[in-house]
Amino acid sequence: MNRFVSALAFAGLATMVAPDALACTNLVAAKGATTDGSVMTTYSADSHSLYGFLHHSAAKRHDKGDVRVIREWDTNKLLGEIPEVEQTYNVVGNMNEHQLVIGESTWGGRPELTDTTGQSVVDYGSLIYVTLERAKTAREAIDIMAKLVADHGYASSGESFTIADKNEVWVMEMIGKGAEKGAVWIAVRIPDNAITGHANEPRIRKVNLKDKENVRYSKDMISFARKRGLYTGKDEDFSFADVYGEHDPATRRGCDARVWSYFRRFNKDADKYYDWCAGKSDEPMPLYIVPDRKVSLEEMQESMRDHFEGTPFEMTSDIGSGPYHVPYRWRPMEYEVDGKKYCMERAIATQQTGWSFVSQSRDWLPDPVGGLLWFGTDDTNTSVYMPFYCGMTEVPVEVSYGDINTFDSRSNFWMTNIVANQAYNRYDQMIPDIRKVQQGLEKKFIADVPATDKKLSDMVKAGHSAEYTATVNDLGAAVAKDATDAYRDLGTFLFVKYMDGNVKKTDENGNFVKSEDGMPVYPTFPGYDKRYYEEIVKSTGDHFLINN
Repeated sequence: MNRFVSALAFAGLATMVAPDALACTNLVAAKGATTDGSVMTTYSADSHSLYGFLHHSAAKRHDKGDVRVIREWDTNKLLGEIPEVEQTYNVVGNMNEHQLVIGESTWGGRPELTDTTGQSVVDYGSLIYVTLERAKTAREAIDIMAKLVADHGYASSGESFTIADKNEVWVMEMIGKGAEKGAVWIAVRIPDNAITGHANEPRIRKVNLKDKENVRYSKDMISFARKRGLYTGKDEDFSFADVYGEHDPATRRGCDARVWSYFRRFNKDADKYYDWCAGKSDEPMPLYIVPDRKVSLEEMQESMRDHFEGTPFEMTSDIGSGPYHVPYRWRPMEYEVDGKKYCMERAIATQQTGWSFVSQSRDWLPDPVGGLLWFGTDDTNTSVYMPFYCGMTEVPVEVSYGDINTFDSRSNFWMTNIVANQAYNRYDQMIPDIRKVQQGLEKKFIADVPATDKKLSDMVKAGHSAEYTATVNDLGAAVAKDATDAYRDLGTFLFVKYMDGNVKKTDENGNFVKSEDGMPVYPTFPGYDKRYYEEIVKSTGDHFLINN
């Protein structure tokens, strides 16, 4: 993702946001690689000026001659209009009523292939939501996306898309053609027993182009590259990622390393791809791997909270983490010392996330029940994933549209930010308190799903559509309120407990301890870690030495 403009902008509301290149992460587990048989995908929409809200577009019938106004996600610039279709589908977040899910990550690619005509209408963001409104399956989505950019032009740079339905999942990569209308693209089906991911780097290299069942591509994918002098090899050796993308050690470490950290959670042999991510080898990491064990929903959520724990990129142990072992680094991501350039690590979990999700598409349930979007706002590490069914037609007020410059105490985004931003200062002390509330909510939400699935499925099978809609809307409202209320309380608790650099004593239930006479017990003074004191002495010598 580069930058994001509210889906409300499609209706003409100007919601400008600032740029944030190389920002989003997608993780994927195909149906045979998950513990429950669902197709699971994730997406973090990362931007330093993105407000976290849940998009919704209602199903609607359109008259002949109706048009769809297209405004660019990144700028809200009016790009043009395209003809509407007769019927559009209900869309909740990045999932539609048929359990189709689409995510993305931006990689830019060769700058000369960005549209130079000024006539292209469809940018990558509009491509996602227009397709969700029109497609039922992943394969249909690929066809629609290809036709949209062919007919109306592609107004963005290089993108990777995750496209999943209840049966299969594909990764599609696309880039423009400069002064020519349209785009070149390739899509690869991920095997049912595999996991994959992409994070601002193109990932599709040499594939079997004759495998029409699992590989699809634009007819000019290779011929266009030859015409532009980008490729001279054999067709069978063609690598989309290497021809149309540009790779260097910095992008591998900042981008592919996120996918690698996901891979190594589930495959003991994935550590061998560390050298690729660290810029020590030119042997690329594969598009997908087969995990040693199947991936659960809880593990997928946990993967979105990754800070490279247990790897050489781990962020809570170097000097940058400070005395409270903070796994975050403020921008810019590169700095220079003595004429040499250095980097800050870029993990999956990052402070500038506006919203994220973990999706489940489940083929054993009716579509309105099978599609479940676990949605969270702000930093994935500290947010709560709230379950919303794809048939929901009303967005709860706590996750409805807002303004990143206007505080709202009802907003899940603002309450999560209050919690997260306090933890950024004293992470290792506060994160146990946050995990207790976060995990308590998520465990309850997960435990409630089986009974809710049955209840909703019975309604759908009986044809009680109005009852189903009312119920999923009420459930969504209750979940959003519970999560937001709990974090409002948590934010206050953290402020009181850790006020002034101290730590107030609490009992096993989180209540502040008082003396027998009813007075607050004196707080503790945790100070700093040993390394912090050592660094002070190392840099100041005897300046603070106490002479006895």
